[in-house]
Amino acid sequence: MTEYRDRTGGRVLVDQLLIHGADCAYCVPGESYLEVLDALHDVKDRFTLYNARHEAGAAEMAEAYGKLTGKPGICMVTRGPGACQAAVGVHIAYQDSTPMILLVGQVGRPTLDRESFQEIDFRQMFAPVAKWAAQIDSAERIPEYMARAFRVATSGRPGPVVLALPEDMLTDVVRVADAKPYVPSVPALRAQDAAAVMATLSVAKRPLVLAGGSGWSDEGAAALLAFAQANELPVATSFRRQDLIDNRSEYYVGDFGTGVAPSLVKRLAEADLLLVIGARLGEITTRTYSTLSVPTPAQTLVHIHVDADEIGRVYSPDLSAVSGPDAALAALIEQPATPCDGVWRRTLRDEYVADAEPPPHDFPLDMGAAMAEVRDLIPADAVITLDAGNHTGWAQRFLRYGRPGRQIGSTCGSMGYAVPSAVAASLAKPERQSIAFVGDGGFMMAGMEIATAAQHGGRPIVLVFNNGTYGTIRMHQEREHPARISGTDIVTSNIGQIASGLGAAHTRVTETAQFKPALLAAFDHDGPTVIELMTDPEQISTRTTVSRLRGQ
Repeated sequence: MTEYRDRTGGRVLVDQLLIHGADCAYCVPGESYLEVLDALHDVKDRFTLYNARHEAGAAEMAEAYGKLTGKPGICMVTRGPGACQAAVGVHIAYQDSTPMILLVGQVGRPTLDRESFQEIDFRQMFAPVAKWAAQIDSAERIPEYMARAFRVATSGRPGPVVLALPEDMLTDVVRVADAKPYVPSVPALRAQDAAAVMATLSVAKRPLVLAGGSGWSDEGAAALLAFAQANELPVATSFRRQDLIDNRSEYYVGDFGTGVAPSLVKRLAEADLLLVIGARLGEITTRTYSTLSVPTPAQTLVHIHVDADEIGRVYSPDLSAVSGPDAALAALIEQPATPCDGVWRRTLRDEYVADAEPPPHDFPLDMGAAMAEVRDLIPADAVITLDAGNHTGWAQRFLRYGRPGRQIGSTCGSMGYAVPSAVAASLAKPERQSIAFVGDGGFMMAGMEIATAAQHGGRPIVLVFNNGTYGTIRMHQEREHPARISGTDIVTSNIGQIASGLGAAHTRVTETAQFKPALLAAFDHDGPTVIELMTDPEQISTRTTVSRLRGQ
């Protein structure tokens, strides 16, 4: 029987967080939600509040938590500027299909619509980048709104929800029943649809599986590998979803990311069937919609996605089904296997292995050789977080992924993501190693979140690729306007002093042989570590140089 008692709106909200299984939140505190902060003080034994150094960092930590756990990451910020700065995390969660709830303090109800101090209509502001944006104007309805927020964030295609909380609403004392714990609604592949997929697959000579998107559990990833093994299928992944299948297995053939191997693009054109599970077939995965014909691909296209609206958005499938990835694989592996000719799969695998061998590089710090040397030393359950920029190509091309290890990166190309997400991963499980890959530009945007890790007991390793330039933009600049450098140089900062000031150990690596010892020492350090990698500005990506771009 429900027990009714008098509670402030802030207390009701915190009680709903606990009911729905939330165990932490990331915030920058604000006076607009003091009642929530006060209510959290009484549940410290059950709920951890991490105070970040910037609202963007707090939102990106919450987004990373959502990726890692499948549960909504909770972020709390104040009105106006706080919400504006957290918007980047909401945009990431939207494009990456990550469950997240952003709680925003709002001006008091009597002053609404007067452009009062820091007032913004958050329903309008976040409508284009959130699954649902609303404002709770009555404390009695907090349980209703919070239950809906958790369900919306996790059901169908996951994504972010934004709720505005007027500060006077949070102080209202009400007597209201709590909601029941949420249960997400995720569609499952029907047996007849699974049979149709297998019938289509059985006549293919050169099939290719493309796995991607969110909503995969470790069990779903294991089922993907089992499905590939049973049917002799090559499996590629979409951008920054390389951890969906063990990269060391003979069935993984590469990723369709920013540094996709030319050989894989060639084989996609030769494939006669493309089975897409979970991926959206977005711009990066399709190289600006150029690798598949729009709207009708030359390949037989089978598309399984959790959101019916994503199917046929750009590409018209020959066969489609609405299902979450875990449920899809569970249904497919129940069907009789129809093994394909293994020669096709082995060809793609051999080409992937060849592409993952680093080419020679005449520079004291050879990042390809360094990555190849340490890739088997990284713990199997490590979390690798990726920022935006060409430097992430070293991790994407030369490291190996597969559950329980994770690859966490923004698919919308947001700079400053890697450090906060590595901090969130480390705080969630300090015994699990997290390693951030970030350029010197991205580090200067979000490196202060190392202090959040130091305060709360995290021990992330941050690899700063220091080449004194915004590398990706410089690459485009050199291709379109050779030798006309404008706005892409970065004045060198003292990364070591910054790291030390934030509470991290620091090592500066200038030669290949120094990298492995520095990484091993960081594994043993009980706290954050920043390893500064002095990389070659001429080597603008893993596949080209500035001189080569100018020559073209």
